Amino acid sequence: MRIAIMGCLALLGAVGTAAPVQAGVADAFGNTIISHYPRGEWVKHYFEPDGSYSAAWSDGRRLSGRWVVEGHKVCLIELRPRQLISRFCTPMVQAAVGDTWPSRDPLGRSVRNELVAGRR
Repeated sequence: MRIAIMGCLALLGAVGTAAPVQAGVADAFGNTIISHYPRGEWVKHYFEPDGSYSAAWSDGRRLSGRWVVEGHKVCLIELRPRQLISRFCTPMVQAAVGDTWPSRDPLGRSVRNELVAGRR
């Protein structure tokens, strides 16, 4: 099954409110999106149907916030702790469990995103 998910997801900041569940990201719920950096670091992204979001970095940092769909983009907002960038939106892409795709994080660094089954 193919799902629409974020084109880039290594995060930094935001403000706003989350929208109800959107069909384009619904199949990402219960799975994990992992952003892999060239030097081996990673960020694991978790999206919930109620609009909540959390992330865990390979160095132990954690982040929580909200997600909202705006047109053909997913935006990360209300992130805690606060970040340097006040809002991060990224285009949605079609992906299935096991797929990978290249992208960039909010600072412009290259990442390879991967959709994996279940919560890791």
